[in-house]
Amino acid sequence: MTLTLLILVVVVALVFEYINGFHDSANAIATVVSTKVLTTRVAVLYAGALNIGGAFLGTHVAGTIGKGIVDSASVTQGVILCALLAAVIWNLITWYYGIPSSSSHALIGGLMGAGIAKAGFSVVHIHGVTQKVIVPMFTSPVIGFVFGLLCMISILWLFRRANPNSVNKYFRRLQLISSGIMALSHGTNDAQKTMGIITLALVSYHSLDSFEVPVWVICACAFTMGAGTMGGGWRIIRTMGSKMIKLKPVHGFAAETSAAAVILGASHFGIPVSTTHIISTSIMGVGSSKGVHAVKWGIVGNIVMAWILTIPTCMAIAAALYFILPV
Repeated sequence: MTLTLLILVVVVALVFEYINGFHDSANAIATVVSTKVLTTRVAVLYAGALNIGGAFLGTHVAGTIGKGIVDSASVTQGVILCALLAAVIWNLITWYYGIPSSSSHALIGGLMGAGIAKAGFSVVHIHGVTQKVIVPMFTSPVIGFVFGLLCMISILWLFRRANPNSVNKYFRRLQLISSGIMALSHGTNDAQKTMGIITLALVSYHSLDSFEVPVWVICACAFTMGAGTMGGGWRIIRTMGSKMIKLKPVHGFAAETSAAAVILGASHFGIPVSTTHIISTSIMGVGSSKGVHAVKWGIVGNIVMAWILTIPTCMAIAAALYFILPV
């Protein structure tokens, strides 16, 4: 039964990774699609390939997920399975309604909820959750907003005497680079979260003596996320790329460059940030350079509400699943 449960955990983890790919594909390609620099089909293939490449650029975030959220000694296959199922359920709900919520926070909330259901609140590493999840949850979107705003203001100042049509033609080419870097950064952070979960399951099963992410896990997560990204997430792409603000290539470049810088920095320090939060607020920051009325704040309010609800909702779902399922 234990081996069967381990196999089930790995399968569900890869399902989560695939859903994460198509759920969060908008992070990398919404702006480049909405500005018509690339067609949707070409953009998802481009983003998927770079997602795969980014997944091979380190395992710091995987270590945070596997060791820094809950006490690994108290984690069982059942806890991990319930955490994954909760994250999958939440991702599918938010994808259906086109809400760009955080897959990262869904997984973290699920892991905390199932862990608490099994062993009580003491199982949660409060310091780790505070430093690596809660604080970045509030600071990274603010940084994304500020970076987006400053980047856009800098571009407007540098090109203040240029013809707007010539500027957008120039930035159409540059956006190919910025969207690629954004996709790469997405792979460095989001793909690692499932790597951490699968490795945690292997440690729990005692097939690994220490928390070292196996090469096969890295490969499986990288290619699964890439396949998911190539599957696309059209509802969320529409929300990110057109419903918040009307984007031109110069805005897309500023938003993608700002968001990628924040995400790559977080990945370097092993911080599992929400790529969704960061690109969303970068777009808001860029839009705010045109004036506060350029941003559709009603749409933004719905997105922020989903951000706030993700962790507690997934905690509740995972805890309920732990008590319901025979694990």
